[in-house]
Amino acid sequence: MPRRIESLFIPGPAGRLEALLEEPEDTAPTGAALVCHPHPRHGGTMHNKVVYRIARGLRRAGHVVLRFNYRGVNLSEGSYAQGEGELEDAKSALDLLRARYPALPLTLAGFSFGARIVLHLGCASSEGEVPRRIIAVGFPAAYANRSHLEGCSAPRIFVHSTRDEYGSVAELTGIVERLNEPKKLILIDAQDHFFAGALDSLEDTITGLG
Repeated sequence: MPRRIESLFIPGPAGRLEALLEEPEDTAPTGAALVCHPHPRHGGTMHNKVVYRIARGLRRAGHVVLRFNYRGVNLSEGSYAQGEGELEDAKSALDLLRARYPALPLTLAGFSFGARIVLHLGCASSEGEVPRRIIAVGFPAAYANRSHLEGCSAPRIFVHSTRDEYGSVAELTGIVERLNEPKKLILIDAQDHFFAGALDSLEDTITGLG
């Protein structure tokens, strides 16, 4: 049985959001995952190579994966809204994923700006809706507003390049050490923020998280 791939539009607060829903190969999904892309002002889309590898790694692990473009990106309506609007877009995408697969455990994953978005989204979840885990890939350590991470009860996994120009290993280690449990930091030997030379390792790491 070939895997299901569906291009769709999600009703969002600023108009419809372009999205792609993909189920795993030849098996029923055992989990559901929302994957958020990097900053829309810097060329980020749901087809970013790191986002694609995260999504494929999650599918290999048995998840149905929903990717989407924030408002104003490609076919998504609206315009950039300073991160607040993009967080609302992610909430709309998450609502659709939960409605489609209500019985499946939920993973939130994002890269760079998308890591910020999923951490905001997951850590603000109400009781009973806390995701199984949040996977923050390439979290920008220079991002000053981290108050939403304080007291977060959702399990957080940070996946980071050893040569990330937007946050050194030492900076991110310091951030993660100050967070309450459960948490985990995984370092991947890569050339830059975009995991150059290590995309296969990144994908395998994501798959290995189960």
